[in-house]
Amino acid sequence: MPSPLAPPRPELPDPAGVAARIRELAHASGFQRCGISGVELGEDETHLHNWLAQGLYGDMQWMRAHGDKRSRPRELVPGTLRVVSVGLDYGQDDDAEAWRTLADGERAYVARYALGRDYHKLMRNRLQKLAERIATEIGPFGFRVFVDSAPVLERALARNAGLGWIGKHTCLIDKDGGSWFFLGEIYLDLPLPVDPPASTHCGSCTRCIDICPTQAIVAPYRLDARRCIAYLTIEHEGAIPEELRPAVGNRIFGCDDCQLVCPWNKFAKRTDETDFRTRNRLDTATLAELFAWSEDDFLSCTEGSAIRRSGHERWLRNIAVALGNAPTTPEVLTALASRRDDPSALVREHVAWALTRHASG
Repeated sequence: MPSPLAPPRPELPDPAGVAARIRELAHASGFQRCGISGVELGEDETHLHNWLAQGLYGDMQWMRAHGDKRSRPRELVPGTLRVVSVGLDYGQDDDAEAWRTLADGERAYVARYALGRDYHKLMRNRLQKLAERIATEIGPFGFRVFVDSAPVLERALARNAGLGWIGKHTCLIDKDGGSWFFLGEIYLDLPLPVDPPASTHCGSCTRCIDICPTQAIVAPYRLDARRCIAYLTIEHEGAIPEELRPAVGNRIFGCDDCQLVCPWNKFAKRTDETDFRTRNRLDTATLAELFAWSEDDFLSCTEGSAIRRSGHERWLRNIAVALGNAPTTPEVLTALASRRDDPSALVREHVAWALTRHASG
């Protein structure tokens, strides 16, 4: 269990030495990036308020919850003085294969981060052990670890810790390592020296904006989640808007186009993390194969996977849309016909749409 933040502790005899040791231990724990930031996020809080006021968060009501705790670490965890941000690479050196899959209308595209084991538990365990290791060396201190598990502005904190800048597509980019990496944080009550924040290096490039299939990046650094394929296929619980369905293509869980096209990813580090290796042939499976999964199949094949987040019903909804965008082949039509009378009204509606698309040519 996380350690509650303790009352004010005696002054550290060597804050810089402790900070350096934290970075050493973080790299020894398997993290490729580590930096330390303060807790002031005033400009980011304003940006968040504006984004929420425009309704760009869609159905993600949790983005509005918790007041300003998301942008004020001290309110989320009282006593927090610094935040340690870490990055864990997940790139697989398969960009060319990803493009080939996107170009093959009968194959299913799954976001690269979701091909293997869910990263949340892996990173949380490593962060917890990292914090405990620090405590064995310097004595008890207050901390809590987070991996996308609480209202945390993780990209802003990571930017301030020097891990990278927030790109025009709103993902974090490291000029020496691209954007294929996960983030995690340790909130702690140690008065450590902070790292310089990362500077921005997008320049005049707009490749991520130009390639977005649904034009969800409505302006540099501003994403309309309601149009984002990652949101539509993972977070959104209802019907996918008809006008956006053709642009979804064969993307059934998430979307990577803005990262695949980013020139900084030529510097991305490729991971040999066993847990992130592809499971169940998700990088080569056809839409028809995955559409045939029963709920039991889905639960079995997605055990320990981030794909569990969508649930079987939304999984079928997403694949029905992709099948509607697929070439008109006997396999595609047979797959759709097999769920014409699915128990789920949501699935039936998307199957009917897909069949109508094929019937109309």
